Amino acid sequence: MKQGIGRSIRLFRSFLVEQTEPHVFYGELARDSADLLEQHMKLDGSTFLDVGAGPEQFALEFSARGARYFPADLDPTAPSLTFGGVAADAGRLPFGDGSMDVTFSSNLIEHVPTPTRVADELVRVTRAGGLIFIAYTNWWSPWGGHETSPWHWLGGAYAIRRYSRKHGHLPKNRVGENLFKVSVAWGLEWARSHPDIEIIELRPRYLPSWASVLLRVPILRELITWNLMIILRKR
Repeated sequence: MKQGIGRSIRLFRSFLVEQTEPHVFYGELARDSADLLEQHMKLDGSTFLDVGAGPEQFALEFSARGARYFPADLDPTAPSLTFGGVAADAGRLPFGDGSMDVTFSSNLIEHVPTPTRVADELVRVTRAGGLIFIAYTNWWSPWGGHETSPWHWLGGAYAIRRYSRKHGHLPKNRVGENLFKVSVAWGLEWARSHPDIEIIELRPRYLPSWASVLLRVPILRELITWNLMIILRKR
């Protein structure tokens, strides 16, 4: 899989239409995520848990690659749950220890108040030798406030008020309610300190593979990472 500038341009172009054509963005992101995982494990025949499943594009992509796909989402109306999943709290997954070959979480961590508990659950349900994929939007990135960005840099409450005045309704993502200030530093510390995992890759999700060096610079990494990608193997 080529992970250079061309890939980044393709992902950012699809990101620009996330609000108007979400199937385009999530379809591209699902294909890219599957390609990344298949560098480390064959998905065909794998038992695959998608936590915070949401859009159906991930279900379609992983199922097409032969994975036995199980979606889990707190919202019982999430489109992916029509593929045979369960409505469940990501911090209390109704699956046994080591029951999954792959656990996957895309853009969920910033929406939970207890990210460490959720991340630990992903590790718990993964079998020894299996993969854990976590990616999330960090608060201080240009898109940290989601649709209220970049005004979240002036404070989450201000960003909500400004959005509401402009659009006449509250934003879907509201800091402190369903959007939380998770940092790149949190993800790095959690991954490096967890005793049951081996780090395969840590880097900005949408940037070329060489951009992993940016994670060494504390303040800069929070501003330009956009979305931190963590790929792990269960010991």
